[in-house]
Amino acid sequence: MIYPIVIYGSPVLRKVAQEIDKDYPELDKFIEDMWNTMYHSDGVGLAAPQVGKSIRLFVIDGSPFEEDDPKMKEFKKVFINAKIIDEGNEGIIMNEGCLSIPLLREDVERPVKIRMEYYDENFNFHDEWFEGMAARIIQHEYDHTQGIMFTDKVAPIKKRLLKGKLQAISKGRFNVDYKVKLTK
Repeated sequence: MIYPIVIYGSPVLRKVAQEIDKDYPELDKFIEDMWNTMYHSDGVGLAAPQVGKSIRLFVIDGSPFEEDDPKMKEFKKVFINAKIIDEGNEGIIMNEGCLSIPLLREDVERPVKIRMEYYDENFNFHDEWFEGMAARIIQHEYDHTQGIMFTDKVAPIKKRLLKGKLQAISKGRFNVDYKVKLTK
């Protein structure tokens, strides 16, 4: 199943998502649908709130960044109940976009390195450090489970300049090649 992507303005994108356990109904099917939806939408990551489910789950496939970072070739993971428990001192500013905020890209500063605890799709526990592009994508998707959008992290003056664009997006004034769901 291909889910529609929930667009900026929907309350589900602003909620702190709930943890789940291994008995979550049809978890394997939901994860498969998340992969299919992400690939159909040309994303490199997708969080459950972006498809209207307020649960702490996201998927990432960093292979489109393989040319810039060869370590991303095999970087395909499911994160369940993830928590960032440490981060490095160094930050880097990079341009980001989001399927839930179509056609808008902005520079965002994030830590270069993070330590995360999470469960994979088989509910095996992991405690790992991630850095570079992997850390950036993880932080972006993790933020979705925290009710945070990448536009929340831009400079205050930039936020004011983006207000009109974000309102237009929330009203559906954009054109993309994937299914979307607007808040009425």
